[in-house]
Amino acid sequence: MVMVLRSFKLAIVLLAALLATPTRAQTAPPPPENVPAPQGADHPLPDIPTLMHEVETHQRASETIQKDYLYHEVATEQENDGHGDLKKNETTEYDVFWLNGVQVHKLIRKNGKDLTADEQRKEDERIDKEVAKAKDRRAKAEEKGEETDSHGHEEITVSRFLSLGSFTNPRRVQIDGRDTIAVDYTGDPKAKTRNRFEEVIRDLTGTIWVDEQDRSITRIEGRFVNAFKIGGGLVVNIKKDTTFAFEQRKVNSEVWLPASVDAKGALRALLFYNINGNIRVVDSDYRKFKATSTILPGMSTVDDPSAPTNPPASPPQPQ
Repeated sequence: MVMVLRSFKLAIVLLAALLATPTRAQTAPPPPENVPAPQGADHPLPDIPTLMHEVETHQRASETIQKDYLYHEVATEQENDGHGDLKKNETTEYDVFWLNGVQVHKLIRKNGKDLTADEQRKEDERIDKEVAKAKDRRAKAEEKGEETDSHGHEEITVSRFLSLGSFTNPRRVQIDGRDTIAVDYTGDPKAKTRNRFEEVIRDLTGTIWVDEQDRSITRIEGRFVNAFKIGGGLVVNIKKDTTFAFEQRKVNSEVWLPASVDAKGALRALLFYNINGNIRVVDSDYRKFKATSTILPGMSTVDDPSAPTNPPASPPQPQ
């Protein structure tokens, strides 16, 4: 169950980019409280298309800083059977970091048990193959002058979002004492798409919260209006009305990093991600590191008041 959350990257990271790796939480956490901005903060709202383009620019620039961070991810999945009874409760833990310009999720623990030596070897081999394939896809895309994410997958730009739907109802709210712009997104069912992933965006509806000062996304909530399949459902299969919520937090006063993802519904992405219920992902224990082809020893832990009390997992060691 490797995080497939990437394609709605600008604004969500598709559910395959949207859903990082979520939980069968009994109930999804409530959205941030939309407290009206204080008196005196009623300056004009920014132009929404311009704002979203600024978010996109900031996201690309911040990747340089993001590559200096490693963090711990705990994904809890609870799945129901056809009668609504719990039939699976699974927890997986990952270290998330960048390797040779590719963001990877290294599995370190399943259901509270560390991987065996053989499982660790297979996981290292999987990551090596994943990074090699990503670099190959990126190289081929660069030859064509195409922009991609770190895995070599096509990125959906804000311009395409604006062609596939509309941002409406902008309002300024206060979240954690910071001015935040909330804006709704609705896909246009009549919009012409160029690929299957654009069809996902066209069929989405939801709300995006943007930190006004940093021009960074703090939260995204969405719902798939229609069912969506790629490869006859073998690659991606998302059922109608599947919902998700994605949050980021500002770390070390310099960069916004993933904090949590919640999803409810039915979704399958490749062979890694298959849920029919609720799933929750929590990211914490943010640490700075330096890496070449492998993680080097010596990391500095970043203060994280919301981090769990359990000790952080050991960082990946040089291979």
